[in-house]
Amino acid sequence: MVERFLKQTHFTSYEDYNEHLEFIIPEHFNFAYDVMDAWAEEAPDQLALLWTNDEGVERRTTFGQLKAESDQAAAYLQSLGIGKGDPVMLILKRRYEWWITMLALHKLAAVVIPATHMLTKHDIVYRNTRASVKAIICVDEPYVMSQVEAAMPESPTVEVLVKVSPTPCPNHSGEFACGAWHDWHSEVSSVPAFVRPADKNDNEDTMLMYFTSGTSGEPKMVAHDFLYAMGHLTTGVFWHNLSEGSIHLTVADTGWGKAVWGKFYGQWFAGATVFVFDHEKFDANRLLRQMEKYHVTSFCAPPTIYRFMIREDLSKYDLSALRYCCTAGEALNPAVFDKFYEKTGIRMMEGFGQTETTMTLGTMPWMEPKPGSMGRPNGQYQIDLLKPDGTPCEDGEKGEIVVRVGEKKPIGLFKEYYRDPELTRQAWHDGYYFTGDMAWRDEDGYYWFEGRIDDVIKSSGYRIGPFEVESALMTHPAVVECAITGVPDDIRGMVVKATVVLGKEWKDRAGDALIKELQQYVKRETAPYKYPRIIEFVDELPKTISGKIRRVEIRKKDSVKA
Repeated sequence: MVERFLKQTHFTSYEDYNEHLEFIIPEHFNFAYDVMDAWAEEAPDQLALLWTNDEGVERRTTFGQLKAESDQAAAYLQSLGIGKGDPVMLILKRRYEWWITMLALHKLAAVVIPATHMLTKHDIVYRNTRASVKAIICVDEPYVMSQVEAAMPESPTVEVLVKVSPTPCPNHSGEFACGAWHDWHSEVSSVPAFVRPADKNDNEDTMLMYFTSGTSGEPKMVAHDFLYAMGHLTTGVFWHNLSEGSIHLTVADTGWGKAVWGKFYGQWFAGATVFVFDHEKFDANRLLRQMEKYHVTSFCAPPTIYRFMIREDLSKYDLSALRYCCTAGEALNPAVFDKFYEKTGIRMMEGFGQTETTMTLGTMPWMEPKPGSMGRPNGQYQIDLLKPDGTPCEDGEKGEIVVRVGEKKPIGLFKEYYRDPELTRQAWHDGYYFTGDMAWRDEDGYYWFEGRIDDVIKSSGYRIGPFEVESALMTHPAVVECAITGVPDDIRGMVVKATVVLGKEWKDRAGDALIKELQQYVKRETAPYKYPRIIEFVDELPKTISGKIRRVEIRKKDSVKA
């Protein structure tokens, strides 16, 4: 399959990959037809989706079955009036119907808007009105449905509501502004056979929109075209190192962009099996048991997940099938890398990207990973580091990560912030897309994350990146998680604060003595001026659905206290 879309498919080194990576771009590219239906024709009995949940239910779907089910779903959605260009919001958690619905909406050239089940009425109204959402397809659960229903009086563009129930149930639960609820399982099998629409999508048409996870401010509406899917070929085939026969698990909610990074496009370009564990609450032991039972060969998760995994006795699990592990979503502390390698013999391959991009930096199979480094630029992007004055950084200098954009937009880079040209211009000008993330580059070309520009702490004339302090603090055995922020100070401008989650065996020691111990520890591990003058112990850190720490929320709480 890969040879249809790349001029060269096998690479011997990072330099070979960077120099010779070149896409073959068909007209009217559509992932559902050109990749998934092609797999259904070539290998109909090959396992595409292996889904299980925390109740022990299991569902195995081949590429042939996935084509049939996505065709049926596309016909059903057509019968509800959904077609090309229509924005459709999906709130389906990890239900297997999400994968079917994504493909069905691609086949209709509709615009998919994945969303988290944690949205409130306010969140849903905001999305409905900003994106002119026409239909919402959601899980049949009291909280989700109540929030959707509450949003309807303020959502005039919504015409269709569909609920996905565990089992068939009555067609609607009430009348709302958009009419009755439709029930997926009661209705999907009763429509005529699917006929592909004659009006094909163009490569530049909008295929997918994500509302960013919002570590600060209101979520931005990130629009991607149909070539965005092709941009993830490198994610699955090269970064995840997948091929036919691989069983890959990425830990991600389907409302987060990481789901299409790790559970959809790139993995199916490779012909791998996507493994899904549909669970309500994360538990490292249960996740490891699933990986053991289903012989997962490749795994990707944010560092937070690995932090909990390494606190388990990994010798109790048979992970002999596991061969490759990646991480992204937040910066990786070297201490977590080292401990995981010590316990498994597997080196984590870190990557970096945003909702606005596919993987822009990564540690590829031909590269030696450096613990804590994001790796080197992915060959489909031209990456630079710029100082505040716009001049390039030398090795060792901190700057903003930017993507060079010439006459032709790189495959995988977003189209725009939908309906917000001013915000688009702020981020994308003078031939660059400005990521807002800070890093430095070493002499070998590896990039090292420093933090968001807004998160950098200026104290007594020093610029302190939160990640460098977090990395030091995370090596102390008491610390499970931590977040570094700046607190206003009359003398120093700002002082460093650490918000810390302790291991359960350390919680009874939370107090002044442990605070002093942690402060002295950081002074020894990094430059003394970076140590946290304030330490607060908490049970958990505020996070986005994607697992990113919301330092802005910590700063807001501290400003209220002040």
